[in-house]
Parts: sequence; C-alpha cells; structure tokens
Amino acid sequence: MSEIVQVCLRGSRKDFFLNSRHLSLQRNDRVIVQAEHGETAGSVCLRDPALVDLKRPGGVSREIIRKATEEDLDLEDHLRQREREAFEYCRERIAVRELKMDLSEVEASFTGHRITFYFSAEHRVDFRELVKDLAGRFQTRIELRQIGVRDQAKRLDGCGPCGRAFCCASWLRDFHPVTLRMAREQQLTLNPTKISGACGRLMCCLQYEYDTYRELKKDMPKIGKKIEVPEGRGKVIRQNVLERTYTVLLEDGREIEKTLAPLQKESKGK
Repeated sequence: MSEIVQVCLRGSRKDFFLNSRHLSLQRNDRVIVQAEHGETAGSVCLRDPALVDLKRPGGVSREIIRKATEEDLDLEDHLRQREREAFEYCRERIAVRELKMDLSEVEASFTGHRITFYFSAEHRVDFRELVKDLAGRFQTRIELRQIGVRDQAKRLDGCGPCGRAFCCASWLRDFHPVTLRMAREQQLTLNPTKISGACGRLMCCLQYEYDTYRELKKDMPKIGKKIEVPEGRGKVIRQNVLERTYTVLLEDGREIEKTLAPLQKESKGK
C-alpha cells in the first residue's frame, strides 16, 4: 500500500498525495505533485502515518511525481514572476473595461500552457473581451474562473477575529450552511460585524458548538416563559446555557437564579 503524504501547496492550501513511487521524503522537502490542472510544486508538511490517519484523508488518488530539481525551482520562480505580471495586467484591463469583478489570484500551470484567473463577482460577468486581451498578451490558454467570496477567502488566507488562521484556509475541507439561528441559539449578538468573517458571510465557527447548545437547552425554560418556582411565580429573563442556569424575575421584583442538573451521558448498549 502506498504511503499517504500531506503536501503544502500555494498559499496555505494543503492536500494529500500518494507516494506510490516510494520516494525518500522528509518534512519540508520540495516535491512535484499532480494537481487539478497538471503538475505543481509543493512542500512535504506531514508524513507520519498516525498523524495522517487522524486527519482522515479519505480517498487519495493523486500522486507525488518526483522530488523537485533545481530546474523545477527555477521554473517555479519564473512562473511566480509571470503570475504577478498577469495579475497587474488583468486588473488594469478589468478597470479599462469597467467590469464588476474582483480579481483574487492568478495561477500559472507548471508547464506554462495555461494561466487561470480567479475572481469573485456579485453577478454574471461577460468577460469574453477580457479573455481576448489576456490571450493576446500572454500567448497561452486563458481560463477565468468565478469563485464565491468564501472560496476567495480560503485561497487568500488571513487571520480571523480569534487571532488564528482562517479555518477554511488551514483545515476546513468543505463549506457548510451557516444561519442566523445558530448565532441566536448561542445567545450571540446579531451585530453583523461581530458574527461575520473576512469574506462578509457568517463565520463558519458558528456551527461548531451549535448542536451542543441545542442539546443543553432542551430542558431549559425559554426566556419570557412564566413559571412557578418554590420562591413564587415569575418570568424567565436570562439563561446561561453552559452553566445550566436560568434567572427568574419574581412578581415581587426579586431575581432568583436556578440551576438545572447536569446532562447525563447516554450509556451505549453492548
């Protein structure tokens, strides 16, 4: 069975590849791998079988082709320079043609036969004339690919309000729906600046503890509900879901904090 190795690619992106050629690899070794559109360069970032297994790579089909040679590294430097040139030229032509699109990144294939321009836009963009401009300038196959704002943030990377790298860029594989209900369940402020990520969409981390909050709130009286407690009749005005407490405003004006029993873990039958 071929060894599975995690390789760091462009930006902060990582992916798993088969070492089917049984290359002698060490961490940080530069390698050439099979990418979506041909070959690309990367660095070995994880090869310990136990740690790779913990990341659950799933079905891995693409391979590590070879260790990068000096010629490969020189070519990579040349391509990065060409990408910078292509980015500036494309942005200039977008402005000239007054296209409503935001250029995110430019990626030249390792063989140089294709340059891919990634952009985001609110609506469909007619970029046929832009493609002609780019093809005439760079004399190669041009591909413009529209991506969503969340995908754009994943490609560009950055730091979230927590001070850590974006989840989508560092470890999150797939995007899942995130709704305002998740923020409400966790009693978070609905101020968009507090619960939105750099992409402008609701932060992916709102879903991480959503199921836990729902479970903890199952037997808690809802805010606004009138209930009877030993101290008298009153209305629930606050909840502390994690502490399993709620506050009751009694009819005489007193506030009483009540505590629920901890949730019991369900025992699994043999």
